[in-house]
Amino acid sequence: MNKLRKSVHRHFRVYRYVMYRETLVDFREHFWSFVGAFIGIGIIAFIQSHQLPLMENIFLIGSFGASAVLVYGAIQSPLAQPRNLVGGHVVSALVGVTIGKIMPDIIWLTAPLAVACSIVAMQVTRSLHPPGGATALIAVSGGTKISALGYWYVLTPVFSGALILLLVALVFNNITNKRHYPIKRSRLRRSRRREIKKRFKTIS
Repeated sequence: MNKLRKSVHRHFRVYRYVMYRETLVDFREHFWSFVGAFIGIGIIAFIQSHQLPLMENIFLIGSFGASAVLVYGAIQSPLAQPRNLVGGHVVSALVGVTIGKIMPDIIWLTAPLAVACSIVAMQVTRSLHPPGGATALIAVSGGTKISALGYWYVLTPVFSGALILLLVALVFNNITNKRHYPIKRSRLRRSRRREIKKRFKTIS
């Protein structure tokens, strides 16, 4: 049991190091993070600027801006993977719109309820993505235009925006040998799995 505990702890330290390494000074990595985030958010802003008034485009900063940090700046994070990015936003949007429709228009009730329910929904669907909480919150507090969209809010801007971020990430997060996205297909993930299997075989 002690060997198993030490093995798990060692694996966690390796994973933590990989996560930390993404924040170290590597100008090439920072460059591609910048380019990916700029293009991803830029495309969304351009498309959605033709659909929503300027004052209601603020959700680009609060929701997709936070996603960009994960998807382009912390690509090894489990919370940044495609299932989490797209699924988290869509699930949260569905929750937020539903709360807005069935609950009375009382912001101190709908806002916390939308965020709390979206967290549980993402946990249940294994699509936890922190910016999803903002997506749910925007659905109940984003203004009259967003409220009028109803469930169309889930399709656009939420799903379409998350999809754009994903497509851009698939390009710019695989553009060098050091960047691999999604993590399930990366050489780093495969090497970790082989190492864990070897350790468990040794223990057994």
